[in-house]
Amino acid sequence: MSEKADLGSDKEAQVHEHESASSSVIFEAIRRAGEHELLRPVSAIWWSGVAAGLAISTSVLCKGFLVSVLPDADWAPAVSNLGYTVGFLIVILGRMQLFTENTITPILPLFLTPTGAKLLQISRLWCIVFAANLFGCMLSAAVLVFGHIVPDVRLEGILAVSRHYAEATAFNHFAWGIPAGFLIAALVWVLPRMESAGEVLMIVIVTYVIGLGGMSHVVAGSTELFILVMQGELGIAPAVLGGIFPAFAGNVLGGTGIFVALTYAQLREEI
Repeated sequence: MSEKADLGSDKEAQVHEHESASSSVIFEAIRRAGEHELLRPVSAIWWSGVAAGLAISTSVLCKGFLVSVLPDADWAPAVSNLGYTVGFLIVILGRMQLFTENTITPILPLFLTPTGAKLLQISRLWCIVFAANLFGCMLSAAVLVFGHIVPDVRLEGILAVSRHYAEATAFNHFAWGIPAGFLIAALVWVLPRMESAGEVLMIVIVTYVIGLGGMSHVVAGSTELFILVMQGELGIAPAVLGGIFPAFAGNVLGGTGIFVALTYAQLREEI
């Protein structure tokens, strides 16, 4: 017969709180959030997605600003990629609709009720969010290039970041998109366990790693590609076919195909 230590009522309450935050509880919390997202009005999803596309573009701007002031040294990316975290902080803490978060949140309801109707709901959500994110990214790129909203010396840093991203091949973006999708899905999974300060730190750590690792995030990367399109340095077809779609596929494979599938596999007997 097992014995239980006498910790006192306060500590027992803390233990119970941590026990209740089991993986199955986190699964259910995210699943319910997914159900809510699937039922939201189209207009709400659209404008939240546009806002996310605009906001995520600040990651490219802030990283470009740091690149423009840092020397060309091996250690410089360790500093400049701190700027990459800014847009993700705004989007995630602001509860905006970012496509890569939706590779896990609305998928969990499908695992429990794998019906054609649920699949159609998810397809609808994905299409709206992805299109809205890209529209926001394109709008941000157009304002940046044609609106002259930053000094030329800072714009050069942004262009340098964008050119570096565009140098990758389609296969690179697909392959590098897989770990990025996995990490964003993992971030969505762990955030319900975090307090507010821990939430900020976790977002910074995960997105910093994505930036420092040169991984391909389809939404942030779209801003970089659209900037070059607006500059006349890249055609729209190469941007979409060689960058956006491959990164999209990699992010979905990493987020839904690997992380969510493995998560469900370990919990299916408990749910």
